[in-house]
Amino acid sequence: MKKLILVFSMLAPVVAFAQLADSTQRLVRMQGALNFRDVGGYKTRDGKTVVTGKVFRSADVSRLTDQDLKTLEEKHIHTVFDFRGRKEAAAAPDHILPGSRYTLCPAGSDSLPNAAMMADIIKQGGFLEKFYSNVTPLGERYKPLFQELLVLPANESVMYHCTGGRDRTGMATALFLYALQVPQDVIEADFTASNVYLAPMNARMFQGLQQMTGMTEQQISKAMALKPEHLRSMFNSLKNTYGSVENFFSKELGIGEKELRTLREKYTM
Repeated sequence: MKKLILVFSMLAPVVAFAQLADSTQRLVRMQGALNFRDVGGYKTRDGKTVVTGKVFRSADVSRLTDQDLKTLEEKHIHTVFDFRGRKEAAAAPDHILPGSRYTLCPAGSDSLPNAAMMADIIKQGGFLEKFYSNVTPLGERYKPLFQELLVLPANESVMYHCTGGRDRTGMATALFLYALQVPQDVIEADFTASNVYLAPMNARMFQGLQQMTGMTEQQISKAMALKPEHLRSMFNSLKNTYGSVENFFSKELGIGEKELRTLREKYTM
């Protein structure tokens, strides 16, 4: 971890470095999953703190070990939301605790490009910029999660994920933290930290894309790295489409002013 922090400090702004530096408190070390993190611990604009031990994010959880399942039990994670597409999920089914409430939320994911298509799009440029500016599927994808957050029992926790735990999962996390009034720069720091947490996975993916595109490692890394601008593109598209992010919450997620107050009461202290 010290080596990762050193690398990240050279790549990221101060806020993002601080996010990674406290990984011992936020990162959950799993044997069979990367980027498994507690979403709590952040300060809000009104001086409160997002509660820990309640909401978790992750990459693919199809390879969780028995020890990992014990960790899920210890953290009371019996509710799981999967943002992958139907074929994606069927190819690598979640390995979670028996009896868990599992919800597949594939909106927008069934139409994602395959590896060959992605290679062509990357060569054209602007792949992630286009992905984050398309907010059409966000309501259908994330409404089940936000509705569950409203009623999640006090002694239970929730985990959500996709394959890499960075894009679809990162967007969900950004929206959740926004609802709790976490500052934008902190939301962006949590988002871009996936660049480091997913380094082993990214290395394999980038190598394959290099071979398919003929681009250099540096070019692929630059094209696929998460940047604060990606989240800003998402939030700007929500404002342009709905008039405000709050209007999106109300219209698409069923989260109006009353529900926002409930979320802040439940998940900040």
